[in-house]
Amino acid sequence: MRADTQSTRIVVDTNVWLSAALSPTGAPSQVLRRVLAQGVPVFSGDTFAELEARIWKPKFDRYLTMETRQGILHDALALGHWVDIPEAIATQRFSRDKDDDKFIHTAIAGSAMWLVTGDLDLLVIKADLGMRIVAPAQALLMEDFLSNG
Repeated sequence: MRADTQSTRIVVDTNVWLSAALSPTGAPSQVLRRVLAQGVPVFSGDTFAELEARIWKPKFDRYLTMETRQGILHDALALGHWVDIPEAIATQRFSRDKDDDKFIHTAIAGSAMWLVTGDLDLLVIKADLGMRIVAPAQALLMEDFLSNG
Protein backbone atom coordinates (compact mmCIF):
# COMPACT_ATOMS: atom_id res chain seq x y z
CA MET A 1 0.00 0.00 0.00
CA ARG A 2 1.11 3.50 -0.77
CA ALA A 3 2.38 5.33 2.29
CA ASP A 4 1.65 8.80 0.90
CA THR A 5 -1.74 9.53 2.41
CA GLN A 6 -1.29 13.31 2.12
CA SER A 7 -1.98 13.31 -1.63
CA THR A 8 -5.41 14.05 -2.99
CA ARG A 9 -7.66 11.07 -2.44
CA ILE A 10 -9.97 10.07 -5.26
CA VAL A 11 -12.53 7.31 -5.55
CA VAL A 12 -12.57 5.95 -9.09
CA ASP A 13 -15.71 3.99 -9.97
CA THR A 14 -15.36 0.52 -11.45
CA ASN A 15 -16.75 1.71 -14.78
CA VAL A 16 -13.89 4.21 -15.10
CA TRP A 17 -11.22 1.57 -14.34
CA LEU A 18 -12.71 -0.74 -16.97
CA SER A 19 -13.24 1.99 -19.56
CA ALA A 20 -9.63 3.07 -19.08
CA ALA A 21 -8.45 -0.49 -19.72
CA LEU A 22 -10.59 -0.81 -22.84
CA SER A 23 -9.70 2.56 -24.37
CA PRO A 24 -6.15 3.69 -23.51
CA THR A 25 -6.58 7.14 -25.07
CA GLY A 26 -10.03 8.05 -23.75
CA ALA A 27 -10.94 10.40 -20.92
CA PRO A 28 -11.23 7.59 -18.32
CA SER A 29 -7.68 6.46 -19.13
CA GLN A 30 -6.35 10.02 -18.94
CA VAL A 31 -8.04 10.53 -15.58
CA LEU A 32 -6.78 7.25 -14.20
CA ARG A 33 -3.20 7.97 -15.29
CA ARG A 34 -3.42 11.33 -13.54
CA VAL A 35 -4.87 9.77 -10.39
CA LEU A 36 -2.15 7.12 -10.25
CA ALA A 37 0.62 9.65 -10.88
CA GLN A 38 -0.53 12.56 -8.73
CA GLY A 39 -3.25 11.35 -6.39
CA VAL A 40 -4.28 8.33 -4.38
CA PRO A 41 -7.12 6.02 -5.44
CA VAL A 42 -9.32 5.11 -2.47
CA PHE A 43 -10.87 1.66 -2.06
CA SER A 44 -13.05 -0.16 0.41
CA GLY A 45 -13.43 -3.91 0.41
CA ASP A 46 -16.74 -3.55 -1.46
CA THR A 47 -15.44 -1.25 -4.19
CA PHE A 48 -12.41 -3.42 -4.83
CA ALA A 49 -14.55 -6.58 -4.83
CA GLU A 50 -16.73 -5.04 -7.54
CA LEU A 51 -13.69 -4.17 -9.68
CA GLU A 52 -12.25 -7.64 -9.20
CA ALA A 53 -15.54 -9.37 -10.08
CA ARG A 54 -16.28 -7.27 -13.14
CA ILE A 55 -12.80 -7.30 -14.64
CA TRP A 56 -12.97 -11.11 -14.90
CA LYS A 57 -16.32 -11.17 -16.73
CA PRO A 58 -16.10 -13.25 -19.93
CA LYS A 59 -17.33 -10.31 -22.03
CA PHE A 60 -13.88 -8.72 -21.58
CA ASP A 61 -11.94 -11.82 -22.67
CA ARG A 62 -11.48 -10.61 -26.22
CA TYR A 63 -10.30 -7.16 -25.12
CA LEU A 64 -8.22 -7.66 -21.97
CA THR A 65 -5.51 -10.25 -21.50
CA MET A 66 -5.10 -12.07 -18.23
CA GLU A 67 -1.86 -10.15 -17.68
CA THR A 68 -3.59 -6.80 -18.23
CA ARG A 69 -6.32 -7.68 -15.75
CA GLN A 70 -3.81 -8.89 -13.18
CA GLY A 71 -1.78 -5.71 -13.67
CA ILE A 72 -4.79 -3.48 -13.08
CA LEU A 73 -5.71 -5.33 -9.90
CA HIS A 74 -2.09 -5.33 -8.74
CA ASP A 75 -1.77 -1.57 -9.28
CA ALA A 76 -5.05 -0.93 -7.48
CA LEU A 77 -3.94 -3.05 -4.52
CA ALA A 78 -0.46 -1.54 -4.38
CA LEU A 79 -1.34 2.12 -4.90
CA GLY A 80 -4.71 2.35 -3.22
CA HIS A 81 -5.56 3.87 0.11
CA TRP A 82 -7.83 1.38 1.88
CA VAL A 83 -10.67 2.33 4.20
CA ASP A 84 -13.15 0.51 6.37
CA ILE A 85 -16.68 1.84 6.24
CA PRO A 86 -18.10 2.64 9.68
CA GLU A 87 -21.64 1.41 10.27
CA ALA A 88 -22.90 5.00 10.65
CA ILE A 89 -21.80 5.69 7.06
CA ALA A 90 -22.68 2.26 5.63
CA THR A 91 -26.36 2.63 6.48
CA GLN A 92 -26.79 5.98 4.71
CA ARG A 93 -28.51 6.14 1.31
CA PHE A 94 -27.53 8.62 -1.37
CA SER A 95 -28.07 7.14 -4.83
CA ARG A 96 -31.18 5.98 -6.68
CA ASP A 97 -29.31 2.67 -7.02
CA LYS A 98 -28.33 1.53 -3.52
CA ASP A 99 -25.52 -0.60 -5.00
CA ASP A 100 -23.79 2.64 -6.03
CA ASP A 101 -23.76 3.97 -2.47
CA LYS A 102 -20.60 1.97 -1.73
CA PHE A 103 -18.62 4.49 -3.78
CA ILE A 104 -19.99 7.43 -1.80
CA HIS A 105 -19.46 5.55 1.46
CA THR A 106 -15.85 4.92 0.45
CA ALA A 107 -15.30 8.57 -0.48
CA ILE A 108 -16.72 9.78 2.82
CA ALA A 109 -14.79 7.26 4.93
CA GLY A 110 -11.59 7.98 2.99
CA SER A 111 -11.95 11.77 3.01
CA ALA A 112 -11.78 11.74 -0.78
CA MET A 113 -12.11 15.06 -2.54
CA TRP A 114 -13.36 13.51 -5.77
CA LEU A 115 -15.52 10.64 -6.98
CA VAL A 116 -14.97 10.02 -10.69
CA THR A 117 -17.70 7.97 -12.32
CA GLY A 118 -19.58 7.40 -15.53
CA ASP A 119 -22.68 6.29 -13.62
CA LEU A 120 -25.61 8.67 -14.05
CA ASP A 121 -27.13 7.50 -10.76
CA LEU A 122 -24.11 9.02 -9.01
CA LEU A 123 -23.62 12.00 -11.32
CA VAL A 124 -27.13 13.36 -10.62
CA ILE A 125 -26.59 13.57 -6.86
CA LYS A 126 -26.72 17.22 -5.84
CA ALA A 127 -26.27 16.89 -2.06
CA ASP A 128 -23.19 18.45 -0.47
CA LEU A 129 -21.28 15.33 0.54
CA GLY A 130 -17.85 16.88 0.96
CA MET A 131 -16.61 15.64 -2.41
CA ARG A 132 -17.16 16.48 -6.05
CA ILE A 133 -18.82 13.79 -8.16
CA VAL A 134 -17.75 14.17 -11.78
CA ALA A 135 -17.51 12.27 -15.05
CA PRO A 136 -14.01 11.61 -16.42
CA ALA A 137 -14.29 14.15 -19.25
CA GLN A 138 -15.55 16.77 -16.80
CA ALA A 139 -12.67 16.10 -14.39
CA LEU A 140 -10.15 16.72 -17.16
CA LEU A 141 -11.61 20.19 -17.75
CA MET A 142 -11.46 21.25 -14.10
CA GLU A 143 -8.49 23.34 -13.09
CA ASP A 144 -8.51 21.97 -9.56
CA PHE A 145 -8.56 18.28 -10.54
CA LEU A 146 -4.99 17.37 -9.64
CA SER A 147 -2.65 19.06 -12.10
CA ASN A 148 -3.67 20.07 -15.58
CA GLY A 149 -0.09 19.72 -16.71
